[in-house]
Amino acid sequence: MRSSSSILFFFFFFFRRKYQSFFLVQTPSKPDRQTPTISVAMISLTELDDDTVRSMSIGAVFSDFGGKINSVDFHRKDDLLVTASEDDSVRLYDIASAKLLKTTYHKKHGTDRICFTHHPSSVICSSVYHLDSTGESLRYLSLYDNRCLRYFKGHKDKVVSLCMSPINDSFMSSSLDHSIRIWDLRVNACQGILHLRGRPTVAYDQQGLVFAVAMEGGAIKLFDSRSYDKGPFDTFLVGGDTAEVCDIKFSNDGKSMLLTTTSNNIYVLDAYGGDKRCGFSLEPSPSTNIEATFTPDGQYVVSGI
Repeated sequence: MRSSSSILFFFFFFFRRKYQSFFLVQTPSKPDRQTPTISVAMISLTELDDDTVRSMSIGAVFSDFGGKINSVDFHRKDDLLVTASEDDSVRLYDIASAKLLKTTYHKKHGTDRICFTHHPSSVICSSVYHLDSTGESLRYLSLYDNRCLRYFKGHKDKVVSLCMSPINDSFMSSSLDHSIRIWDLRVNACQGILHLRGRPTVAYDQQGLVFAVAMEGGAIKLFDSRSYDKGPFDTFLVGGDTAEVCDIKFSNDGKSMLLTTTSNNIYVLDAYGGDKRCGFSLEPSPSTNIEATFTPDGQYVVSGI
């Protein structure tokens, strides 16, 4: 997720009359997620309604970094958030207690796109500097001891999309060099490559069995992650918007996809047939692309710039 703000907000639900605090947690389809326990009166919210959403308020604000936040990512199981900023920093936050846990700096390569691996103290981060000379477009970082565990070389231009498989050590990256690369955390070499038009964007579904690729002209291609070399098993078009897709996500139940475009439009699509369910148009922000995500129950869309 990308943010243009130089201030990071944590949103919690506050109901001061009856409960000290509430936190939004994953739906019951994620039974292994633990509910935060910093308040005795805290309960889990497994369903949202309009009143609950309107009750959201800011729980904490962090502004101790320079420039904008390039990207953020939430860990799939632990209550952690990681950010990559223009000041070449990576910051790790505990979202249950709204505390900054660690800050590391990466002045040589910079920090742009970032995502967690399965381990809560390891991330994959894309580079900003020296892509032409080193080719080190991606790095596997340990936040525990601030070490680079592995470099991944291959992309010749800026990485614009990055996602980790939910089921194994595979991850994908897409770049302005018109390629998508499939990697394995355990080896340096690229495991597969797809050459596509325009600015491709990638995302795994929640089961890790399918990944989606959004291309120029509103084309969405679905691949079997176990046999992507055979080509897409389905393709559909998002009509009416020829802008490039800057982000794509699946809902937790796998039934919907969420697209945001460089023209500041958001679309919710049926993940099986590609039918457009609804769309939103937001006010443009100079030099910044919007991004959006589903709430855990898939009933609401949250967006920011």
